[in-house]
Amino acid sequence: MFHFELRQFPHVARAFNLSRRDLDARVLRPLIEGRPIEWSDRRWSPEKVKVAVYEGPELPVEEIGMGRGWGNVTKSGQDVTGRVFGEARQAALSPPALDGLKAAIAARAAQEPVGYEQLLELAGELAAEADANQRVSLAARAVWELLGEGRVRLAGAEGRGATAGHPAR
Repeated sequence: MFHFELRQFPHVARAFNLSRRDLDARVLRPLIEGRPIEWSDRRWSPEKVKVAVYEGPELPVEEIGMGRGWGNVTKSGQDVTGRVFGEARQAALSPPALDGLKAAIAARAAQEPVGYEQLLELAGELAAEADANQRVSLAARAVWELLGEGRVRLAGAEGRGATAGHPAR
């Protein structure tokens, strides 16, 4: 189970016993996309809110009441804020952006060698919402997956190492 806390001075909101799917859909994905969160009759601005996410056992109602919930979460749970945000960012970039980038790289590599700059250019076109680090990570992941699938090959700076039917890319 996941539990989280939102802080935006002077307000605090906490939620307990969420599934990972609910946490992603209602908190992580909107924040990653730069959209405000609607929680506890309040709009939480992604630029200002501080978020803490804990993973731990499900808390029964008697452990949440009378203001004891968050103390029980921090005692029995583990702070996974960084991990879940990283996973959510990766998931946000994965299916459509990654698959599209792999297809674009494979198509271009079938015609001509593709260099590092072109990889980043393609990543920028297909994942414009991502920051520079995310685009580099996405491009690297796409290349590694294409290499693993045997759809592209590495070659030297001048295309040395090409084989018939499989130009080096």
